[in-house]
Formats: sequence, structure tokens, C-alpha cells
Amino acid sequence: MGRDRDRILIVDDDPDIRNILELYLEKEGFKITSVIEGSEAIDVLDGFSPDLIILDIMMPGLDGYETCQAIREKTDAPILFLSAKEDDFDKILGLRIGGDDYITKPFSPGVLVARIKAHLRRTRISRQKKNISVERNIIEFPGLSIDLDSCLVRSRGTPITLPVKEYQLLSLLSQNVEKVYNVEQLFQLIWGEDSLGDNRTVMVHISNLRKKIEPNPAKPEYILTVRGIGYKFNGYLN
Repeated sequence: MGRDRDRILIVDDDPDIRNILELYLEKEGFKITSVIEGSEAIDVLDGFSPDLIILDIMMPGLDGYETCQAIREKTDAPILFLSAKEDDFDKILGLRIGGDDYITKPFSPGVLVARIKAHLRRTRISRQKKNISVERNIIEFPGLSIDLDSCLVRSRGTPITLPVKEYQLLSLLSQNVEKVYNVEQLFQLIWGEDSLGDNRTVMVHISNLRKKIEPNPAKPEYILTVRGIGYKFNGYLN
């Protein structure tokens, strides 16, 4: 039997914050479970299976960053960090370790609800667009298909040949739409070692890949640059 309501897990040790979130989100029709610390959040994941997680950073025991990393081992549901910290470093760190958004306290409940709905909508669209065939294990996007079994890539119906590293980059990004990877992560995942500050290697491979799959490499539609952070595969393709 399918779900009739999206499920949201709230992880925050502040009872006032939890109460406000529960009030607004239940009014919007979401099914809510709230806990006060990271270890509890990890324990309820399997049973509750949330569609989205709101995660405080400053908590007793496991902090939000540690909790996020543990959650990412179990689910790819969107994670929205909620914190009084406003430094760019904290925001970038949150996104790098698996978070999808960062909202500072105090916050507007209306804006938070709007962001939650946007992330849930994005997740649904991404899953529809991804459209992996069980029989052939093919990922299809408008104008682009990647056959993971045969390593065959077609751009607007035409087969294209990609060097190994370019194919591996495309395969990784296209299987994780909207997930932002920084250069160091891509270097470790594709080359299997630390970049040691060699950012240019990844940039050159991304540039070459765009020239082969993008209708207009100067204005990429598939592989997008997230300024100051890294790259992601576009989950909003029409």
C-alpha cells in the first residue's frame, strides 16, 4: 500500500523549534516524527523511512554534521540543515557532507515550508527523469541516454565515444542528480586518490565532457557548475 502523505523527520533538541515545526508541517498535511538527538534519528530511519529530514547542527551527542554522514549511509532523502550559524564555511561544509539546503535561525515557517515542498517536488521529478530501466539499466534524460551495462552514451540519438574518466564522471553525476560534488570528492571517486590541489584535472575533464554531450557547452544543461562548491547533474531537465 502506497503512502498518502510525505514523511518528515525533525531532529532538534530545542522543544520550541520542534513544536513550531510540527504545528506548521502537520497543518500542511505532512506526517511528522521528531527526535531530540542524532542517535535517535539514526535509530528511527528504517522504521519511519522519511521523505525529507530537518536537521539541527548544535545538538548533544552527535552533532548535525556527524548525524548527516550517518544518515547518508542509509537514505538519500533530502536533508535541510537548520542552524543559528551563518558562516559560509558552515553552509559549505553542510552541503559537502551530504546536506541539500541550509536554513538559518530565526526562520520564517512559511519560507521553510516552501523550501520543503520544493525539495520534495525536486526529488519526485528527479526520480521520474532518471527512469532507470530494470532490464537494460539505462538512464534516460531529454536528449541523453547512458546504458550502464554496455557503457554506451547517446547524445540526441547519436552514439558518442567517451574516454574512461569522462564516462565515469558522467555515470556518477547522472546517477546522483542534484547531488553536488566538490572537486576533491570527484578526484577521489574517479581517480581513486587525493587531488593534492590538482583542481584543473577535473575541470578539464568536465569541460571536455560538456563539449560532447551539451547542445551548447557554453550554457550547459546537463552538468551544472555550483559556484564556489563543485558540480552537479541537473534534475530539472524538461
